[in-house]
Amino acid sequence: MTRNIQSLERAAAMLRLLAGGERRLGLSDIASSLGLAKGTAHGILRTLQQEGFVEQDEPSGRYQLGAELLRLGTTYLDVHELRARALVWTDDLARSSGESAYLGVLHQHGVLIVHHVFRPDDSRQVLEIGAMQPLHSTAMGKVLSAYDPVAHSEALEADRTAFTDRTVCDPEGFEQVLDITRARGYAADVEETWQGVASVAAPIHDRRRMPVGAVGVTGAVERLCRDGALRPELIAAVRDCARAVSRDLGAGRF
Repeated sequence: MTRNIQSLERAAAMLRLLAGGERRLGLSDIASSLGLAKGTAHGILRTLQQEGFVEQDEPSGRYQLGAELLRLGTTYLDVHELRARALVWTDDLARSSGESAYLGVLHQHGVLIVHHVFRPDDSRQVLEIGAMQPLHSTAMGKVLSAYDPVAHSEALEADRTAFTDRTVCDPEGFEQVLDITRARGYAADVEETWQGVASVAAPIHDRRRMPVGAVGVTGAVERLCRDGALRPELIAAVRDCARAVSRDLGAGRF
């Protein structure tokens, strides 16, 4: 049987205690409520404080929840809302395009797939929710890098691997790709990440007009491309989907 880590259990109990009842609690109150020695409680509080999960009010010496915990919670809610708003639109995108539709967000120097709609045929497919994609070569990664300053910095600082002979790795070339992406409102990946695979993606914005994710379709080059270029109707469908999700998030017209 797997044993729980006692210190983590105590830290979690401490956060729950601070989340309810009084706004701020003193060391003695926390230790007494959780049945801990003061020294043990203080050690856990100090660690949580260093990580930003707990803050100490200097005049009173009492503790309260920290800004980092709020940031993590807000990030979860933002992604949850984004996925919820995009469900119907990505279903429609997969159905109208005949290809797999993806929803991605910036996470740990890459693109985290938070929603995946299978290609509407009988082929065998693998659910890719939770998978990570690179920022510099994928269509969704380029979109995020073009519109999100944090993603842009992370893409430039990362080791941009050449997955194929089409991958753009040098900084100057990559910046040119991002300029093109911003100018036309979408990004393309034609065999830059995987041989024989193409994708197109567009940005999703929230009510503050901030980029919060990207949506796109991925499939075989011979289906997505015509005469060496992405099919215009697929580009239009992806951009329409991104605009629809953005409107649902309160961004208005783009």
